[in-house]
Amino acid sequence: MMTAARRLLMAPIVLFLIGCDLHVGNLSARVTDEWTRTYPLSAGGEIRIENTNGRIDVEGVDGSTVEVRAERIARGATEQAARDLLPRIGIKEDVSPARVSLSTERISGVLIGVAYEVRYHVRAPRKAAVNVRNTNGEVALTGLTGPVVAQTTNGRVKGDALTGGVEARTTNGSVQMDLSGAGSDPVRLHTTNGAVTLTLPETAKATLSASVTNGGISVGEFQNLDVSEKSRRHLEAKLNGGGALVELETTNGGVRIRPRNSLAEAPDDRRDR
Repeated sequence: MMTAARRLLMAPIVLFLIGCDLHVGNLSARVTDEWTRTYPLSAGGEIRIENTNGRIDVEGVDGSTVEVRAERIARGATEQAARDLLPRIGIKEDVSPARVSLSTERISGVLIGVAYEVRYHVRAPRKAAVNVRNTNGEVALTGLTGPVVAQTTNGRVKGDALTGGVEARTTNGSVQMDLSGAGSDPVRLHTTNGAVTLTLPETAKATLSASVTNGGISVGEFQNLDVSEKSRRHLEAKLNGGGALVELETTNGGVRIRPRNSLAEAPDDRRDR
């Protein structure tokens, strides 16, 4: 019979295990399905997505409709274990005309010998405000003109052809951002372990501030760049007389700033890790 003292010692272990995923063995069995939704969104509306394991892609398109295709993926040591897990992968919806909010629900209990992820593929109005948060996986954004907040912990944050204000953060991964235009809202790109790469038009008006701890800063050939401070670890400069703040920061990695027409020439970010 377990003594009271032993029960007290075991309690923290039990509490720790509840809600944790314990991956035991080779999870070679894989079962998937697709969860699809379409929502109307009013002008200037917001899209929020919160995920734990998987990828988030958001593409800006014409129109006023949000189209979501979510791949739900269950893995297990056996096919039956994966099949049993799949229907337990839930996605919570909180929807109004002004906001579409989706979040991957955490499966309660201890998961042994199984794992799961959700990959969100979203087509959204270009001008929508987008706020996406992930934990283990990449975030990719394309063709958006509204404000963007993108965050993950283990994975890359990547943006292509964005024109609004951007806040992109990760801890273990790179941040790669291509701006097709720069407006009046700030752009903040931060990581801890990884490189930060930014491309923007030569005609953009921006006030650049870049800093690194372990790494270097490289700036491409801009025609109208006024550098007020430059060292190996810090840069302050104004592009075309200055404008919205563009802040780039990493701890372990390099910072690269390039004119947009030299996007193809940007180095592989893995060299800056």
